[in-house]
Amino acid sequence: MTMQSRQVVTRDQWLEARRALLATEKEFTRRRDELSRQRRELPWVKVEQNYVFDGPAGKESLADLFEGRSQLIVYHFMFDPGWTAGCKSCSFWADNYDGIVVHLNQRDTTLVTVSRAPYGKLEGFWIRMGWSFKWVSSQANEFNYDYGVSFTPEQLAAGGGPYNFGTANFKGSEAPGLSVFYKDRDGVIYHTYSTYARGLDMLNEAYHLLDLTPKGRDESGLSHSMAWVKLRDEYQS
Repeated sequence: MTMQSRQVVTRDQWLEARRALLATEKEFTRRRDELSRQRRELPWVKVEQNYVFDGPAGKESLADLFEGRSQLIVYHFMFDPGWTAGCKSCSFWADNYDGIVVHLNQRDTTLVTVSRAPYGKLEGFWIRMGWSFKWVSSQANEFNYDYGVSFTPEQLAAGGGPYNFGTANFKGSEAPGLSVFYKDRDGVIYHTYSTYARGLDMLNEAYHLLDLTPKGRDESGLSHSMAWVKLRDEYQS
């Protein structure tokens, strides 16, 4: 995006404009806090399926993925079993949440990444990208389908898989998302929340930082919003 001329003012005039924007920012923060409160008060759904995943520790159930904590965040990473590499956009997101797991652990929360590709492919790509978060394969179960991030050939032939709670049709076999689960003292697991599409923006610190700059995300002239994104080892210096 070519920067257009902006009004240049005195420091006092800038402070006046900035304080006006600060009032709007504070209102946004209050509304975001209220939204978070409403999110926490959503009803829960008991998870009845016995999902088993394949990962660095071998075969693990959904309960095992909590690693002794009561809360589990799952990032649904797009990696079809037939692909040779993971989705570059999901990789962009992974670069942002990699390294925060230790902090989440202090708040009784575990974060894992789940994809449908076999674990051998996930591990190889994980090593290539230099990540540290836990990544497991759901290839042997229906987890991705049940949580709305993988679609059957029949769904795609019919125009796309139902995505984001049926508000859109996704044209590819894999879609991004995030789901949250809670395990009570009796070991019962509940699905408490899922989000998709722009709901995933909250995980991407790079986008939040770009939003502070004059050019912002600078994507308006591209063929699609993330056309500029590459895998971290494919950018030209």
